[in-house]
Amino acid sequence: MSNAAIVDTRDRVLAGILLTSLSYVLFSGQDASIKLLVASISVWQILFFRSVTILVGCVAIGGPSLFVDAARSPIFKAMLWRSFLILGAWLCFYTAAKSLQLAELTTIYFAAPVIVTILSIVVLGERVPAVRWLAVMVGFAGVFIACDPARLGISLPVALVLAAAFLWALCIVMLRKIALKERTLIQIVLNNAFFLVIAGLPMLYFWVTPTLGEIALMVIVGGLGGGAQYALFEGMKRAQASIIAPFEYTSLVWSFAFGFLIWGDVPRREVFLGAALIFLAGVIIIGSERYRRRA
Repeated sequence: MSNAAIVDTRDRVLAGILLTSLSYVLFSGQDASIKLLVASISVWQILFFRSVTILVGCVAIGGPSLFVDAARSPIFKAMLWRSFLILGAWLCFYTAAKSLQLAELTTIYFAAPVIVTILSIVVLGERVPAVRWLAVMVGFAGVFIACDPARLGISLPVALVLAAAFLWALCIVMLRKIALKERTLIQIVLNNAFFLVIAGLPMLYFWVTPTLGEIALMVIVGGLGGGAQYALFEGMKRAQASIIAPFEYTSLVWSFAFGFLIWGDVPRREVFLGAALIFLAGVIIIGSERYRRRA
């Protein structure tokens, strides 16, 4: 491989890391907003309005022809199966959000990067060097120290979040297989058109007339969710699933930040130690990729 090709590959991986890290910032803001909404509005209604907002944004960017292209896409069936998995993950996660704090949700949910790393070997056939396993474990140790999930005990909300983590890990692995086969906007249209249809009927049954503030917050949820999806899909095109998996841990830092800003939750000393370990996990991945490309 030429030096130019090596540099190009390295730059693509780093761009993938940056894009996926940005997506987790946006997803954290989305989750905090949804946690505010689920106290009075059903998950179905939130998902419906979220999808409407995202689809309007897609049409504004790519035009109505996106829907024709999406219907003819070769990944249509694969995206349909993936959307079912995402729906299951979100229903489990946001149902549990009614009973757990944002930090507790995030802690348990971070079983997902470990599962992604394992599945990337089994499903995608990726070779996962020891240094990536080290990064995953360092990040998970940071999450454990920051939140001390042992205090949560065993309950239905905890089981729901664990189920969400497993389903989300499957989604990430499927996304890596799909991402290179279609434009990002087409993937976003297919993903959200599915949720628009699926959430529509239950939404009518659970309908609650939202206030102006809740409508504004649902539009914000759509904007954050759409931006997060775009960044994640683009990032997946540039880096292997096992490379970007540890960067999902950065959501912990953002969840505590939003928890403090919105609910006044004050992080403990252990949070800062955990955040330092999470940051170290990211540095390990970036440093190892730069060294590997040079070698």
